[in-house]
Amino acid sequence: MTFASSNLSVLAYANTFTLWHYITADTSVETSNYFDKAANMLRVNDLIITTIDSDDTPETKFYIVTGNDGSAVTVSLFSAPAPE
Repeated sequence: MTFASSNLSVLAYANTFTLWHYITADTSVETSNYFDKAANMLRVNDLIITTIDSDDTPETKFYIVTGNDGSAVTVSLFSAPAPE
């Protein structure tokens, strides 16, 4: 599984928040250090809409950037809070 920066695109940017789209033939982007090569672009709380397994059974998942120390990026599966 290898990150390809050419597959990461900005969809929207406002008030220091960026919404991204990433497409890959990989079946997961949750592996440790997957997005490290994009550490100079991704910020904590950015959202990444991913299309994974693009060449077999594509699936869309939403991830939030939970950590970035300048070289290591961590993401978590995004889940919206339950309505009150």
